[in-house]
Order: sequence, then structure tokens, then C-alpha cells
Amino acid sequence: MSVSPALPEPAEIGVIGGTGFYELLSDAAEMRVSTPYGEPSDVLTVGVVAGRRVAFLPRHGRGHAHPPHRINYRANLWALRMAGVRRLLAPCAVGSLRRELGPGTVVVPDQVVDRTSGRTGTFFDGAALHVSFADPYCETGRTAVLKAAAGSDTGPVVDGGTMVVIEGPRFSSRAESRWYAAAGWSLVNMTGMPEAALARELALCYTPVALVTDLDAGVDAEESVAQQDVHEVFARNVRRLRGLVLDTIAELPRERTCRCARALDGMEVPFDLP
Repeated sequence: MSVSPALPEPAEIGVIGGTGFYELLSDAAEMRVSTPYGEPSDVLTVGVVAGRRVAFLPRHGRGHAHPPHRINYRANLWALRMAGVRRLLAPCAVGSLRRELGPGTVVVPDQVVDRTSGRTGTFFDGAALHVSFADPYCETGRTAVLKAAAGSDTGPVVDGGTMVVIEGPRFSSRAESRWYAAAGWSLVNMTGMPEAALARELALCYTPVALVTDLDAGVDAEESVAQQDVHEVFARNVRRLRGLVLDTIAELPRERTCRCARALDGMEVPFDLP
């Protein structure tokens, strides 16, 4: 799918790229955004895909400058909303907790478990507000990813699964990995939280697109996870993942009728949303 230069209007769709996913748009304009929460991971790049204005932000910064536990998640989400974004796609690298989900598999999870600690996970520091998070990901976004995959040569995409987000930056021990698998969870990741929760607090639609790069340590007694292997698998699949994200943008409806858009209805939010 071709990408044309940026338009001066605000973006409507955002993409946060994870490990190995440091660019999405060619012929795009850079947009530097400062937020009340500090600087985001990098400048935004804004372009047009299938007639839709898109803002891209590398989650770790170009060159992988920010480890998962040091990412300024609040600044990233706020910057994207400032740019006009209301729908957010989040491609990410994950480990697999199920042998049948081998390296190269793309999964669109539908649930999350947060095992992080010490990260700032809310915008509601000064008010007792509680957003609904029973269904953490946008169903409209998930449907768009699956539809895009069905109409392309991306290969099969797995619908559903629980992603457990760990603190990192270390990988799991074998015992931890087996514990997560015994709980029935499918994927393990280091960046999906508090990103998804913060998106909900800003009434953004958030959809992860997870690329399996390895079997986690407890899945196979003969294997363990190494950073080099993760990067190599991602590099072999990044073009395919990029194509799926671009195709998904074309499938996203222009009108938001999902529950994400109404996440703050009836609440007196203690700040002005951008």
C-alpha cells in the first residue's frame, strides 16, 4: 500500500511501533510534541495511508533508546491524542506461552494481565475515577486487523488470547513462564501495560497486533530466550507486520461507534483533554 506525504490537518489514527518497528511511513512529516507529562519517546511522523491521516511513534525511540520500564507511557499517549489520534494500533513483539504459537505467528489478543510494578499507570492522580477495563482492547480495531489479514498475503492471524505484561527488562524464569502458561495465558510482553489502560483513560481505541518472536523459557525445556534471537525473528517478519498494519488502517471505519469512545461518559475528568 502506498503512503503519501502528510497533510496539515490532525491525524486520526495512531501507530505505536515496538521492538524492531522503528518506522512506518515514508515521505512523512515530523511533528515534535511536548506534553504536561514530559517528552514522548520520539518525534511523531505524520503521513497519509489509504486517505487516512496517520501518526507514527516508535515506542522505544529510534535506536531503541528507552527500555520498557523507562518508557514515558503517559507522554506517548498524550502526544498522540494531541495530534488528533483517536484510534491506536500497537504492533509489538511477544513471547509465546503455547507451543502451537511458534515464532512468526501473529496474534490479536483480546485480554491482558498486568504483572508490571512501579510504572505510572494512570492520568487520574487527583481524582477518584475508574474507567471500565473489562474488555481492554477495541473490538472494532480487532475486527479490522482480522479482516485485513483475511484479504492479504500476510498469512493466518490468530484471533484472541491473553497477553501477560511483565516488568522486564529481564526475560522470565522457567518457573514464571510455566506459571503463566498454567494460568491459561498465551503471550508474554513487556510494554502492553500501562499503555492500554492509559489509552482507555483518554477514550482512545487501542488494538495490539502481536508478533511472536520466541517460545518463552518454560514452554520448551531445551530452549531459553535470547535478545539476539528476538531481534532476528522480528527483522524477518517486520515487512509482513508493517503490511498488515497498513492494510488494517484502510479497514478501520471512519466513525467511532465502539465503547472505547464513550469510556469517559458521565465522569468529571480533572483536566482538559487535548
